[in-house]
Amino acid sequence: MVKYVYDFSEGDKSMKDLLGGKGANLAEMTKLGLPVPPGFTITTEACRVYLHDGKAPESLDTEVTVALRKVEEEMGRKLGDPKNPLLVSVRSGAKFSMPGMMETVLNIGLNDESVHGLAAVSGNERFAWDSYRRLVQMFGKTVLDIEGDLFSDALENMKKERGVKGDTELTAEDLKGLVDIFKTIVYEQTGEEFPQDPRTQMDMAIEAVFRSWNTERARIYRRRERIPHDLGTAVNICTTSSKPTTVTCATSNSPSSAASCGCSRPVSASVPLPLPSALPSSWLTKSSSPATRPWAA
Repeated sequence: MVKYVYDFSEGDKSMKDLLGGKGANLAEMTKLGLPVPPGFTITTEACRVYLHDGKAPESLDTEVTVALRKVEEEMGRKLGDPKNPLLVSVRSGAKFSMPGMMETVLNIGLNDESVHGLAAVSGNERFAWDSYRRLVQMFGKTVLDIEGDLFSDALENMKKERGVKGDTELTAEDLKGLVDIFKTIVYEQTGEEFPQDPRTQMDMAIEAVFRSWNTERARIYRRRERIPHDLGTAVNICTTSSKPTTVTCATSNSPSSAASCGCSRPVSASVPLPLPSALPSSWLTKSSSPATRPWAA
């Protein structure tokens, strides 16, 4: 039986063909003892099957369920739990880097109930509602193929009505209203309500990432970079923090919100990550900076 899902603890850097670059590197960092949050990778082979057959492999649903349960046990939280929700990001990750060419969906697991749980455990109601509106907006655009301007225009209209210039100036109550507006956009454009079931959100996001391998911009980029079209992308399911702390992502070059970064540890940016006993020499070159070496910050 073909294995389509690998926990981060199962792979290593040699498996880029199967796990993609990001998945293989997350597995390697886990192997080295770096503080990588629990998660799992869906293989490039699963993507190729999806693109060929128009549907996911039959065994993928079961494998994802098993992997998700393991992650939930490690985190002590369940995906979308109303009182203490586990949130995940669904991220693309091909063998060769294709920055900005494929899709990512953040804050999977938020819904009309779990947003209140996130507000309670984070102690920050505004953070919770901002995270939820970002999910509806990103899910609508990325997964449901809704024109992104509909959401951005609604956001701009809200700011004009409130007499503010920045998103951060909107209050929790403003963001609650924006969530309702965004959900109305989803219904008007699709004829369906925004999905409230966390697992449905995750499954739909996974398929959207698979499909993003063949978007026009991705194909143009691959032609330019001479990357084969038949490789497919892996999909990384990464757990995220439930607090609005800012940390540096271990697989990117820029700071990210812990609520939005699936490759970050839910710790304060002021707390340095531990240095493992051994690191590949290529990770510690003179050209690398603290932004790409979070343990050296």
